[in-house]
Parts: sequence; structure tokens; C-alpha cells
Amino acid sequence: MTDNPDNQTAPDSNPAAPPETPAEPTTGEALATAPSYEVVNTPVLSGESAEAAEPEEDFGDLLAQFEKSHKHKTEAGPTLQGTVVSMTADQVFLDVGYKIEGVLPRSAFEKDAAGVHVGDSFPVSITGRNEEGYYQLSRFKVAQPKDWTGLQAAFDQKLAVSGTVTEVVKGGARVDVGVRAFMPASRSGTRDAAELEALVGQQITCRITKLDIADEDLVVDRRVVLEEQAMAAAGERFGALKEGDVVSGTVRSLMPYGAFLDLGGLDGLLHVSDIAWTRITKPDDVLTVGDKLQVKILKIDPDTKKLSLGLKQLQAEPWETIPQRFQAGQRVSGTVTRVQDFGAFVEIEPGVEGLIHVSEMSWGKKVRIASDIVKPGERVDAVILRIEPELRRIALGLKQTLTDPWSEVASKFPVGSQVSGPVTKLMAFGAFLQIAEGVEGMVHISEIVADRRLNHPSDVLRVGQTVQAQVLAIDAGKRQIKLSMKQLIPTSIDEYIAEHKVGDKVSGRVVTASPAVVELGEGIVAACGVASAPSAPSAEAAGLGQGKADLSSLSSLLSARWKGNAPSAEAKPQPLEAGQVRSFTITKLDAASKKIEVELA
Repeated sequence: MTDNPDNQTAPDSNPAAPPETPAEPTTGEALATAPSYEVVNTPVLSGESAEAAEPEEDFGDLLAQFEKSHKHKTEAGPTLQGTVVSMTADQVFLDVGYKIEGVLPRSAFEKDAAGVHVGDSFPVSITGRNEEGYYQLSRFKVAQPKDWTGLQAAFDQKLAVSGTVTEVVKGGARVDVGVRAFMPASRSGTRDAAELEALVGQQITCRITKLDIADEDLVVDRRVVLEEQAMAAAGERFGALKEGDVVSGTVRSLMPYGAFLDLGGLDGLLHVSDIAWTRITKPDDVLTVGDKLQVKILKIDPDTKKLSLGLKQLQAEPWETIPQRFQAGQRVSGTVTRVQDFGAFVEIEPGVEGLIHVSEMSWGKKVRIASDIVKPGERVDAVILRIEPELRRIALGLKQTLTDPWSEVASKFPVGSQVSGPVTKLMAFGAFLQIAEGVEGMVHISEIVADRRLNHPSDVLRVGQTVQAQVLAIDAGKRQIKLSMKQLIPTSIDEYIAEHKVGDKVSGRVVTASPAVVELGEGIVAACGVASAPSAPSAEAAGLGQGKADLSSLSSLLSARWKGNAPSAEAKPQPLEAGQVRSFTITKLDAASKKIEVELA
């Protein structure tokens, strides 16, 4: 055959030889085949047909040379560094030192590559090529074994390998990692059959968990690689976090004590007390699984890798402006949030609670426990008694919203008036009576009875007994009323006053002459005033009416009357002396004060 410089035959070609059946490729050769290319084995033709096939051989040679020149570029290495050259909304492009750039999804970086800039460098591994021809990269070490020896090395060193999911089979999926491998569905990292089906045709990173070269049995696990990648990413992110940072998270689960948030591979606890300034009983009252929240990092525990989060810390602290918005004496309205024996807590605005002590709940009723007056969830009006913003305390009063009954005591119960009410309390020194709602008076033990001395008020009284009393004195400032029961018990002087009237003529014994005190009966005494002067004698008394005029006597009488010292026609009255029984005229009777006044008749 004539040599043709334009169409040379390979030295070992034999045109006369019959075409040979292509040899079955070895396992190593199958692994060496790049996944991005499909090489078709074409039988070698003889004679002119072989010459026509030479352009295909030239293309095959070019492809082989290209694969050979780029062979090292499909092998991952721990020292391979990628430098960011550009970024899109979804991807980050890196220069890995070759003619073709590598690509990573933004999700492979912390905060979706929010802190990544052109020029930043990252260690990467090459896992293959995508449809656009860019190297597919991984931020984790990925092996590319080319034969069973390489697979054994990856298995022994527990390295991740790259493969393509080819089909879904019963119990899992087939994965091409150079040889056919099986991936159980439970180790695929998918949640359901639909997600597993979506992996078909995709390149994944997995780890060999079972390798039997003799039986060519290979099992891979994608889930463990995903978990390790998530842990590695979480570790990097954890190191970048600091207290005070504001981060985004998704509510992953709810517990009685708080909510767990997924911060992109990291878990943080949002305690129920840090959800809102208002008091929250259960997190699920305000949160739902799947909610996306902006939270503040309150505490980082580097030993346990625990994060404490806060939601309310991103809102204004209501207590900071309390002194400007509320003052003592102001009337407010709120909802009872909690009730304790000693009082009730009332939320007067979100995040601000005040306490109504049991002593400030009623003017009249003695409140033992707050639940006797108010219940949780009840809406009440109250008056601010005291504000302590530094201690986050507000003292409230419930009874102050009602009229103070002591403001009307003086007009409703004047001194001397008669009142009645139940005995509320017995003490050694006296008894307390409730004479109106919120008003109590005290009957001293000496004012209970008049006929004997008591050892204790319980000798004649019991709690709950309704009695009558007379008001002796009122001190509204001290909220005190002095009462007397014995003043209402009928006595002989009461009966005497009831049976007589002013002007009556009565007899009495003089007890003392100066001052003049007269005893009108047993236990009945009266003050005696000065008697009226006897009237002047008439002309008849002087003898003018008898027809016998005694001129001398008449002259003397007229002379004496002119001088103002005319003698009485009657005998001169005797002065009062103790022990005398005399006649008197009643001039005054006072039943309230039990006083009687008389004068000589």
C-alpha cells in the first residue's frame, strides 16, 4: 500500500486482518471515564472503510488527550484553594487554578454568602462538572476513585465519594460511583419518595459504608455526609457568632418552656420569658412551627454549643418610659394575669404589671385571699398608689376606685346619734361594730353595760351579734369612732324625764347648797337655779281696802319702795341648806344629756 502522508496508517494496523470484536473494558477503565462524556466503541473497519474512519480516530485521540491533560483537574485534593472571582444571586464562582472556573451554591456559605466577597479564598474539592462545563465544587474533601483499589482506599479512610443517582429501586436508589452501588432510602437524606425520585440524574456526595470486592457489593450513605457537612458548617458559623448579634431563624419545635429555632444548622433556645414583654404562659399561644423570626443572641455557651435567644429584646423596653406615662393617683384599667393569696397582678399595658395587695381591695370587707375578690382574665379598674421603676414595681389600689365611706361619716353619723351593726371583732379592751360598709366603730369595755364591771366583752357579746350603740366621738383622720352601748340602756332618770315636763312643781331634798344640787328621787339629781323675787304687797295688803287708812304705814311703805327696799308682805324666804326638803319648779329637761334643772317654787 502506497504511503500517503495525508492519511497515515497506525504502525500496528493490519488492513488484511479481519475486524476484531472490541474488548470489554476493565473496571479501572470504567472508573477512569469522565461522567461528562460518553465514548462510543466503534468497530475498526478494513481497507478504505478504515481510512474513512480515521477522522473518528483523530477525534478520539483529541478526546483522550484532553481527558489526559485535565485528568488531575477532576481529582479533589485537601490543598486545593478556590478564590472568589464573581457572584450571582444563586452561585459563587471560584478560580481553582485551572482554565475552567469552579462553582458553589450560595447556600454552601454562611448566611447565603452574605459575608463573602470577591478575593476571598476557601479550601474546596472538585466533584465533577455541571451542564455548563464549570467544575462542581465542594467545601469538603471528596475522593474520585478510579478502580476498586481507589474505592477500597476511600472506604478505609472514610472519605466522601462523588456519584450519580441512576434510578430508584425497591428500598432505595442505584448510584454510579464508577461501579454500581446501592443507597438505602433511609440513608439518602430525603424525607419521602418524591424527594428521592428527584435525585435521579443528580450528582451527590456520599460515603461507602459497605464494600465487598469479591461480590462487587457496594453500599453508600448520603445522609451521613449531609450531617457532617451541616455540622461543619454549623461549627464555622458558631465560631462567627457573638453575643448581641441579630440573626434569622425558623421555629423548629415548641416546648412548654420555650421554642427551638433553626439558625441554619445551629439550634438556639428562645425561652418563654424572652418571647415578649407581656407574660406568656405557653409558647404555642403566640408561635407556630415554621415561623421565621429575627432574634437576638443573648448568651453563647462555647462548651455545650448552646445559644440563648431573645425576641422581646428587639422591641422597646416598656419600663423605660413608665415615669413619663404614669403617675401616682392616676386611674388605669387592666387585665388580671395572676392571682396569689397576697394579691393580684394586673397588666395595665403590654409588658407592664402592677400588684393589687389584698389590703387595697375593699374598704369594708376583710379580704383574706385575693381570689375572693378577683379572678384571672377579669378586667378591673384601679388607682396607681406608688411607682418604683428601678424595681419594675407598681402598687395598685382597687378600693380607691370607690367612694371612701369615711368621707361621709361625720354627716351620716353625728355625735349623739344612734347606730347599729354586727360585732366584727372582740378584743380585751372592747368590741368593734360595723356601722356601715367600710366603717367600724369601737365600744370600750366600760361603755358596754352600766350595772357591773366586765372582765371581757365576750361576757355579754359575741361576733356577729347585732347591737345598738350611741356615737360618742368621731376622728375621721384616724378613721376612729367611739361608741357606747350603755348610754342607750334605760335608767331611772330616763323614766323621770319621760314622766315630767317643764313647769311641773316637784319636791326634792337639797344635797348641797353651793352649788345648789337637789335630789328629786333615787339616783335623780338636778341643778337648782336662783328663785324669782316675791312680788310687792298690794294696796289691799297695806290696809287700804279695809276702809281704815293707816297713813303712817302707807307713808313708810311708799318711802321704802322709793328707796328700793320695800319689805315683803310675806315672811322672808329661808336660805337653802343641805338636808332641807323644799318645793321646786322644773325649768329644763334634756333627755339626750340626761340633765334636769329646777328652781325654788
